[in-house]
Amino acid sequence: MKRLICAKDVEALEKQGQKVFYIDEDTLVTPSAKDAARACGIEFSTEAPVQACAAPAACQAQAPAAEAAKACDGEIDTNMIYTVLKALADKGLLQGVLDSVTCDKPYTAEKDPCGLKIVRGNTVKYEALDTGNPSDKVFYQEIINKDDGCSMNAGFITIENCQFDWECACEELYHIIEGTLTVTVDGKVYTAQPGDSVFFPNGAKVAFGSPNKMKAFYATY
Repeated sequence: MKRLICAKDVEALEKQGQKVFYIDEDTLVTPSAKDAARACGIEFSTEAPVQACAAPAACQAQAPAAEAAKACDGEIDTNMIYTVLKALADKGLLQGVLDSVTCDKPYTAEKDPCGLKIVRGNTVKYEALDTGNPSDKVFYQEIINKDDGCSMNAGFITIENCQFDWECACEELYHIIEGTLTVTVDGKVYTAQPGDSVFFPNGAKVAFGSPNKMKAFYATY
């Protein structure tokens, strides 16, 4: 059974005044645990064996995990599954488990009850944008919308070696991260490079394009 490390384990280690979290090669470390470690100045190491339990929360999780392993020996017991999940939730470890299972999500994010949301940019998975031409290489992923209680939408977009017509149905703002964005308006071509920002008013009719691979962060309202 692999050991799971979450943010609470890192916080517990920090309270003990430790700066090295010893793990073995089979240990699973959640993204939130890695972020917490960076914030606390703690590093993970496999060079030395674990002499003592540096993370009480993780040790407490071993009992329900062991019960789950027993359940795998025979038929699945729904009561056993409920007991394990409830034990993890009571110890505040269930979120850590969920953080490690994000393969079917468009991106990994952390949320706070106050409404704050942090999206991990290197986890964003893009989907094709319908430009009317199947051969166009245009992809995007929305990361902020009304589901977050936000009155605007925001996300990332990439355009690679193509050009397509676009009519803005709202106000749009693009901040170029990499590559080159070309915008054609009534035959005149404007060029934006990394670090540049471009605003489009509602109703604007333009042609977006890129001679290479452009990536931008966008916000619409």
